[in-house]
Amino acid sequence: MAARPGGTVGVDAVVPLNDLRRGFDAMADELQAVVAGVLSAGWYVLGPQHDAFETELAAAMGVRHAVAVANGTDALELALLSVGCRPGDEVVTAANAGAYTTTAAMKAGLRPRFADVDPDSLLLTADTVGPVLTPRTRAVVVTHLYGRMASTRALVELCRSTGVALVEDCAQAAGAVGPDGPAGSLGDVAAISFFPTKNLGALGDAGAVLTDDPERAGLLRRLRQYGWSSKYTVVQEHGRNSRLDEVQAAVLRAKLPHLASWNAARRDVVARYSAALGDGPRRMVHGSATGSPAYVGHLAVMTSPDRDRDRGLLDAAGVRTDVHYPVPDHRQPLLAIEHAATALPVTERAAASVLTLPCFPELTDLEIERVCDVLQQL
Repeated sequence: MAARPGGTVGVDAVVPLNDLRRGFDAMADELQAVVAGVLSAGWYVLGPQHDAFETELAAAMGVRHAVAVANGTDALELALLSVGCRPGDEVVTAANAGAYTTTAAMKAGLRPRFADVDPDSLLLTADTVGPVLTPRTRAVVVTHLYGRMASTRALVELCRSTGVALVEDCAQAAGAVGPDGPAGSLGDVAAISFFPTKNLGALGDAGAVLTDDPERAGLLRRLRQYGWSSKYTVVQEHGRNSRLDEVQAAVLRAKLPHLASWNAARRDVVARYSAALGDGPRRMVHGSATGSPAYVGHLAVMTSPDRDRDRGLLDAAGVRTDVHYPVPDHRQPLLAIEHAATALPVTERAAASVLTLPCFPELTDLEIERVCDVLQQL
C-alpha cells in the first residue's frame, strides 16, 4: 500500500467522517480529462463508456454480466424482479442495514420479512434466516454490511434447498473477495451502488446488477429501459428509465483500477482503530477481519456500552462520527405497526450501540493518530 499523506492536524482542526474533495483532488487531472472526453464526444447515455464499464466491472467482480443502472436502489429492485419476485411475495432481509433493501422491496410491491443477525458480525447467517422463511418467501437479500462479506456458503445451500433466490447487496463491499469468490458472484444475482461515498464511488448516483445468467442479464437490460425489446417496442412489464449516463461510467472506469489500493487503505484505518481500543468493552465490529480480502472497510464501526458519552468525547476532540444505523427497519414509523410483534434482539442492541468513525483512503497518519488517541481514552 502506498504511504499515507503526512498532513497536519492542529488543535482546532476537525477530522472529517469522510472528505470526498480529497479523493477528487488526488485524481483531478484524470477525472477532468475523462469528463471532458465525454462532453466532447456528444454521446451521453448508453454509449461506449457505459459499455466498456459494464465489461470491466463484470471482470472485476467475477461475473459474466454487469448491467449498469441509475442507482443502487434501482439495482436492488430490478435484482428482485429478475428472480421472479411479484407483488405480495415475501423478501427476507436484515433490519440493520439502513432500510435500503426494504425500500426497494416495497417499491416492487413485495413484503419485507426480517431476520436477526449474528451478534459478532452483525450479518445474516443461514441460522438466522432459516427460521423466518415461509412458503411465501421468494428471495433472501444478504447485505455485506460495513464492507464485510457475509458467510454465503450455507446461505446458498439453504436457499437452493428451499427454492428461494439469494440476492447479494454489495453496495458496501465492492472489491471484497471471500474463500468462495468475490462479493456479487455467489448468489443468483447481486446489486451494487456507486453512490459517491462508496468504496467505488461515482460523482453522483449510479448502480449495477451483477449476474452469470445471460437470460437474466437480458431481462435486466429490458427492465432498465422501458421494457423495450428494441426501440419503442415494449415487451416487459415493470420497465422503467434507469440508465447509467456516460459521465458516471467514464468516472467509474477511471476509478476502478484504484479500488484494491483504496480498500487496503481502509482496512489499515480500521486495524489501527481496533488496536487502539484493545480488549476492553468497546470493539470495532469487523476489527478481527482487517487482514482478510473479504473485508474492505467501507465503514469503520465500533460498538460502545455508552455511545452518547463516547460520541461526545470524540466530538470534543474534533473527531466527527455518525451512526449506521440508528433505527432498525422493523421499528421505522412506516413499518412499526405491521411489525410490532417482530423481535430482533441482536439487531436492536446493535442499533443502540454502533458508532461510525472516520474512514476513507485519504485520511492522514496524524488524523488517524488523533482518533486513536481518543479511542485509547474511552
